[in-house]
Amino acid sequence: MRTLIFGDIHGGLRALEQAIERAKITVEDHLIFLGDYVDGWSESAEVIDKLIELQKSNKTTFIRGNHDDLVQQWLEGKEMSPKWLQHGGQSTIDSYSRRSKEEIKAHLDFYKTFKDYHIDEHNRMFCHAGFQNLNGPEHEWHTTVFFWDRTLWEMVCAMREDIVEGDALYPKRLKLFSEIFIGHTPTTRINKTTPVNKANVWNLDTGAAFKGPLTVLDVHTKEYWQSDPLPALYPNENGRN
Repeated sequence: MRTLIFGDIHGGLRALEQAIERAKITVEDHLIFLGDYVDGWSESAEVIDKLIELQKSNKTTFIRGNHDDLVQQWLEGKEMSPKWLQHGGQSTIDSYSRRSKEEIKAHLDFYKTFKDYHIDEHNRMFCHAGFQNLNGPEHEWHTTVFFWDRTLWEMVCAMREDIVEGDALYPKRLKLFSEIFIGHTPTTRINKTTPVNKANVWNLDTGAAFKGPLTVLDVHTKEYWQSDPLPALYPNENGRN
């Protein structure tokens, strides 16, 4: 059984289906999704349909992203900031406008099952964005840190490459886990469209919300597969550009 990790999808169902096909996923694989399933391309509700379908056939772990949290709030009838509409929210609203009340309720129930983070039997941590508490994620005061934080990724990007575990300057946060897998901050910000490893942190958000592809990575071998860049799959749309 493989453990396969998916980066941010952002409403790109065509990319998700392409990545699944290219990775030759079977029902034996454990699928871990790092969040941000919605907000961006035109098929946010359809992505959730696909995830629910996969949940029925595979062992799955779904992590909550910041955009998933925003959409859950909207589905619950809460007042939303105009900023959400500017960052992909309108595409999600349009996607759900075609859905019945029963379908929306089923999706909302699904959103409520997402995990803030997951730690496996090999002491690997999976979360959408990061964590801040030096004693570990279970000590965080507010769960929003797991899907909004950028300091973890900024820290490892700023580290000198010669600082390794055991050094006095090696960050305490990183010592807590054998590996940490995140999304949230696109690797395209450092001109990469492939998974990026810094220290023991792996970033799988390869910019699918914008001009990059969707990535799925084998946690054991680090082999990865990617969809085509999303603009090629949705040529008449802008995504979050």
